[in-house]
Amino acid sequence: MTDTLTRLTAALADRYTIQEEVGEGGMATVYLAEDLKHKRQVAVKVLKPELAAVLGAERFIQEIRTTANLQHPHILPLFDSGEADGFLYYVMPYIDGETLRDKLSRETQLGIDEAVKITTEVADALDYAHRQDVIHRDIKPENILLHDGRPMVADFGIALAVSAAAGGRMTETGMSLGTPHYMSPEQATAEKDISSRSDVYSLAAVLYEMLTGEPPHTGASGQAIVMKILTDEARPVAELRKSVPPNVAAATAKALEKLAADRFGTAKDFAEALANPAFALATTGRSVGPARDAPDWRARLAVPLAVLAAVSTLAFAWAMRRPQPNPQVHRFAVTLAGEDVNGVLGTTLALSADGSTIVYSGPSENPFGQLWLRRSDELSGAPIPGSRAGTTPAISPNGDYLAWVQLTSVTGGPLMVAQLGGGTPRTVVDAVVPWGLDWDRDGALYYVQPEGIRRLPAGGAVEVVTVVDRDGGEVGHAWMDVLPNAKAAVFTILRAGASAIAAVRFDTGEITKLALGSFPRYSPTGHLVWALEDGTLRAAPFDPNALVLTAPAVSVLDGVRMGSRPGRADFAISKTGILLYRSGRGPTLGEPVWVDRSGAAQEIEPGWRFDPSAGTTGLALSPDGTRLAIAKREGTTDLWIKGLGAGPASRVTFEGDMNFRPFWFPDQRSIGFLSIGGGQLTAMRKPADGSGITEVISELEEGVQEVTVSQDGEWLVYRIGSAAGNRDIYAVRLDADSVVVPLATTEFGERSASLSPDGRWFAYVSNESGRDEVYVRPFPDADNGRWQVSTAGGLEPMWAHSGRELFYRNGADEMVAVAVTTEPTFGVGRQETLFSVAPYLSDFNHVLYDVGPDDQRFVMLREVRNTDNQVIWVHNWFAELKALVGNERR
Repeated sequence: MTDTLTRLTAALADRYTIQEEVGEGGMATVYLAEDLKHKRQVAVKVLKPELAAVLGAERFIQEIRTTANLQHPHILPLFDSGEADGFLYYVMPYIDGETLRDKLSRETQLGIDEAVKITTEVADALDYAHRQDVIHRDIKPENILLHDGRPMVADFGIALAVSAAAGGRMTETGMSLGTPHYMSPEQATAEKDISSRSDVYSLAAVLYEMLTGEPPHTGASGQAIVMKILTDEARPVAELRKSVPPNVAAATAKALEKLAADRFGTAKDFAEALANPAFALATTGRSVGPARDAPDWRARLAVPLAVLAAVSTLAFAWAMRRPQPNPQVHRFAVTLAGEDVNGVLGTTLALSADGSTIVYSGPSENPFGQLWLRRSDELSGAPIPGSRAGTTPAISPNGDYLAWVQLTSVTGGPLMVAQLGGGTPRTVVDAVVPWGLDWDRDGALYYVQPEGIRRLPAGGAVEVVTVVDRDGGEVGHAWMDVLPNAKAAVFTILRAGASAIAAVRFDTGEITKLALGSFPRYSPTGHLVWALEDGTLRAAPFDPNALVLTAPAVSVLDGVRMGSRPGRADFAISKTGILLYRSGRGPTLGEPVWVDRSGAAQEIEPGWRFDPSAGTTGLALSPDGTRLAIAKREGTTDLWIKGLGAGPASRVTFEGDMNFRPFWFPDQRSIGFLSIGGGQLTAMRKPADGSGITEVISELEEGVQEVTVSQDGEWLVYRIGSAAGNRDIYAVRLDADSVVVPLATTEFGERSASLSPDGRWFAYVSNESGRDEVYVRPFPDADNGRWQVSTAGGLEPMWAHSGRELFYRNGADEMVAVAVTTEPTFGVGRQETLFSVAPYLSDFNHVLYDVGPDDQRFVMLREVRNTDNQVIWVHNWFAELKALVGNERR
C-alpha cells in the first residue's frame, strides 16, 4: 500500500473503508470504498495534491455545497465532501457500469438513435442544473456514466467548485478546466463569465464523437486542438456519416457555433431540435450535409445563383406563410389486452408525452390486475414486471420513468417508481391514495393524500401543494396535471355534490376555481380540457401564467368513460396531438343476485343495478335474511337497505364523505359500517331504519379497515392496517371496561376475519405462506391453536349458519365449501368446489358476499360490464380541438 493510500485510509477510517483505486483523472484520483454508516459502496474522489494546495479546504467545501442539492435522474448525486489529513475529497455513488468513454473506446461510433437518446437525457440533466444556476464546465465522455444503458452525469459542478475556490490562481496548478477536445471557444480563451451555452457546446462535441467516431477538432497537442476550436469549422457530421438525419446534423452544427449567442439558448432547445424532424438551420450559405468540390464554372454563375437563391427564399417564405390546410384527424379503436379491466381504484391509461407509449391496467391473477405496456409500433402489449396490483400510472416527461400506486388495500398503497424500459421498482412513498399522479419537468412527483396534494422533489423532502378545505365542503383533491412552466398545476376539487376544476400556484398556494367538472388536462395548444360527470369533454382557452380561462368553454367530445372513483375520467393527451380514451358511459355496475350451491343465479329484483362504489364496496344480509344492506354510490357512497320482499331501497347514511362495508348487529335493529370523514376512517353504528343519530364505536381504533360482530353481540372483531405487511386483527368486548385482545398480529398480513356462530372460532386470511390462505384459530384465545383450511389460495372466508361448514373463494376463483368439526376441537373435513365466482364482484381485502339463513344460497353482486368499452385513438386531435374551440395559443 502506498504512503498516500495509507494516509487516506487512516484519515477516513471512521466513515469509509477504502478498498482500492479504480481510476484517475485530471483533477482527482478515484477510490472504491464502503460507506460504513449506510452500508453501501461509494466512489471517493480525492483532489490531486497540487490542486488541493492551491484551493484550500474551507473555500472548496463552501463552494461544493452549492452543488449538493442537485437531484435529477441523470445526475450522479453528491453524498459527502470534506477535508481529512490534508486531502480534499468528495463522495458519490459507485456505479457498477462503464463510462461513455469506455463504450466509445470499444465501439468507436454508436447507433444514431442511441447517440441521440444519450444526448437528450444528458441535455435534460443540464437544463435542470442550468435552471439552478449551476454549469458543469467539463462535459466529456469520461464524465458520463452508463448504468443499465441510462446516462448519469458525474462530477456535476465539481469544475465550478474548483474554479470558484481557486479564483484567479488556477494557473498555479498547471491545469485548466475542461478537456481540450470538448472545450467551448469561450473556455479555450479563458473567458471569466461562462454561460450555460458552454455546456451545450461541450455536449454537442460529445454527440459529434458518438456519431462520427472522433471529436469535432483533433490535433497533436492540446494547444493545436485549442487553435482549431478557435479558428476552424468542424466538418459537417453528415459528411462523415451520411445516415445522420438532417435535423440531427443541423442541431449539432448549431450547438457547435463558435459564438455562444449563435448556439441554442438552452440545453432543452438543443434536445428538442434533435427530436424535431423539421428542424433546420436558417439559410446561412453553409451546408450541414456532405461537401463537394465546386467546379470552376460555378464561380461564373455566382451572381445568377445568388439572384435565384433570393427568389427561392422569397418563394419559400411565401409558401411557409400561406394558410396551410388542417391536418386530417384519424380515429381508430385500439385493442389492449385486458381492456375490460376497470382499474376502478385509479386511472387506467397513461400516454407518453410523445405519444409513442401506452401504459394501462390489464389482466392478472390479482383482482386488482396489473400494469401493461404497449409501444405504438407494436401490435400487442406486455405486462410490466413488478407492477402487480398497480394502478394510476404516470410516465415521466422524457419517457424514461413510470410511477404508479401499488394497491395493498382498497384505500391505496405505496407509490412506486421504475425505469419504463425495465428495472427494479422502488418505493418512494409508503402510502398514497390512488387519486392521481403526475411528474414535473424537474423530476418531482405529485401524488394525493387524504389531506391534499403533495410534491416529492427528486431526492428532497415532501412538500405540501394543497390542503383540503373540509369546513368548506371539500371531500378531497385529486387528478392533478402539472403545467409546463412547473409553477402551477390544475386539479379536481371533489365535493359531495358537483366537483370543480381549479388551479394552484406552487409559490403561494393560492387556489383559483375555474369551472365545474373534473380531471383537467392542459393541452399544448393553450387549452384546458376537462370532463363532466356524463362523460362529456369540455375545453376552453387557458392562460397558464394568469391561471384563468380566457373564453367560454365548448363541448368537444362525448362518450368518455367515467370511473367509479369520483371525478376520474379515462382519457389522456400527448404533446404531439394524440387523444386516447375509453369509450362508454358509466362504470361497471353490480346486480344483486341469489346464487345456489350449483351456481344457478337469480336476480333478487329484476333490473336492480347500481354503482357499488368499487374500493368502498360492501353488502350484508340481515340475520333473518329479509333485508340487504349495500354500499352504493350516487355522488357520495352511502348505505342503503332494501327489504327483499318488495319496495325500494332506502338510504340510511348521510354523514361523512363515504360510508361502506356494512355489518348487522344481532338484534337487527342497528347496523354498523365504516365511514370516512375529515380524513379519518372510523367505525360507526346507526339504527337500521335511518332514524336516530349516528354514533362512533369508540372502543375501536381510528383507521379500522374491517369490522364484524359476534352473534351474541358481545364482541367486535376488527382489522387495522392497510399495507400488506401491517394488517392485524383484534377483538374488543362491547362494554365500558373492555380491553383490546390481539388475535392475529404477526409480521405478516392478516385480514377478513369471520366469527363462527357459536363464537368459539374465527377464520381469517393470512399471507404467511407467501400467498393468501384461509386459517382458523380459537376465539378469543387465539394462541391455543391454528389450522390451515385452504390449500390452493384462499380469500373471503365466511361461516355457514350451521357452524358445520366454512366457505371461501380459492385461487382459481371458485366458491369452496369445507366441512368442519368443532368438537372436541377443530377439524377440517371434505372440501367441495361449488361454482365459479368469476362473474361476481369481489373485494381483495373484504368479504363481498353473504350466506342465506339456510346455507343453500348466497347473495352476490353480479358484474354488469359496460358493453360499449373501446379504447379510441384520435390522431391529430389538436386540429379538431382548435377548430371547435378556437383562440389557440400563440
